[in-house]
Amino acid sequence: MTVERNVVCTFCGCLCDDINLTIEDDRIVKVEKACGNGRGLFEGYNPDPIMPKVMGRDTSFQEAVKEASRILRSARYPLIYGLSSTSSEAQRMTVQLAELIGASIDSTSSVCHGPTGLAMQAVGEPTCTLGEIKNRADLLVFWGCNPLVTHSRHFARYSAMPKGRFIPEGRRDRKVVVVDVRRSETAKSADMYLQIKQGCDFEVLLALKALIMGRTLDAVEVGGIPAEVLQQLAVEMKSCRYGVIFFGMGLTMTNGRDLNVRGVLSLVRELNDHTRFSALPMRGHGNVTGADQVMSWLCGYPFAVNYSRGYPRYGPGEYTAVDLLCSGEADCMLVIASDPAAHFPAPAVKHMKTIPVIAIDPAESLTAAGASVYFPTAMYGIDCEGTAYRMDGVALRLKAPLKRKRPSDEEVLQALIEGVKSC
Repeated sequence: MTVERNVVCTFCGCLCDDINLTIEDDRIVKVEKACGNGRGLFEGYNPDPIMPKVMGRDTSFQEAVKEASRILRSARYPLIYGLSSTSSEAQRMTVQLAELIGASIDSTSSVCHGPTGLAMQAVGEPTCTLGEIKNRADLLVFWGCNPLVTHSRHFARYSAMPKGRFIPEGRRDRKVVVVDVRRSETAKSADMYLQIKQGCDFEVLLALKALIMGRTLDAVEVGGIPAEVLQQLAVEMKSCRYGVIFFGMGLTMTNGRDLNVRGVLSLVRELNDHTRFSALPMRGHGNVTGADQVMSWLCGYPFAVNYSRGYPRYGPGEYTAVDLLCSGEADCMLVIASDPAAHFPAPAVKHMKTIPVIAIDPAESLTAAGASVYFPTAMYGIDCEGTAYRMDGVALRLKAPLKRKRPSDEEVLQALIEGVKSC
């Protein structure tokens, strides 16, 4: 029996790096410090080798590579999707494959924080690290997110609870504000809760920005929030020493989308004329931030990139996976560490069932179960090393506490690249 300390949990964007694992007979028998989601990730993983599948039947790795290479090579409009739960090294090889076959490549960002990327391109990103927040932030605003459920240890490790260098009393030295359409678990623990009307985030953000600039509001209320409450929040924001707005899919996946995020980022920019303020998206999926980073420094764009002309073209709404599937343009799909069959809208899933799908995933997901070719691979951070980016853009090295018995995503992708070249 051995204990592996300070392992990184890859379940969500927090990438908690203080997990202790007790290992016996190459199985994880005890998980310490992880949240419920993290424990499930480690305890539920079986590292035993699994045979690849072609049309549902077990086959050799070489035969699966041969069939997948044939599918990719013969496709006129291939689509590559996923990337968020694999390593940055594998993400880099995926871009290489997309360029080789002239594919469209898209990450899960397009269905969660894609609008955040669009807003950052237009306005800029007044950001910081989670370490700065822990040590300095005395005002935390959570807008359209519920971290006590989605990022269970965020409060305890990075934001509300921990004692920092300039926040010696932890929670008692901080004020927590929640803006949401319902009283969530996070809202119940807040010092100030603003219940906003559905779809009114942009108006409220504009009103707050006006108040920060010294203007007065003629309206009695904005987005269901009384003007005097907004004025109180504006005073809190201007008078804090270091404030942060965390925003989630309550902004990116509702009316306004990137305009909502623009509102947050421009509000924070205005606040920096009075105090120090930052904004940070609540990214999920272990390495989805890494997918944006890797694609940005290889393609020049974070998602929705098309290589059909031999060079990268950027087209959110055109080259994003859901749009290519719903329009019926994609005639083959390679899915890496994702499960679009379980999460995409019905028209997209309907088209997926009519085209060859190649799945690379440690678990036999709904997508993998129906795939033409399925490669069961090792899990990064458990039995495969790699690199992942935390939600604040900090890169962390992932350990491999278990012995690897399956091919890595990188090995499969390298085999596909060689297979396509030899077709």
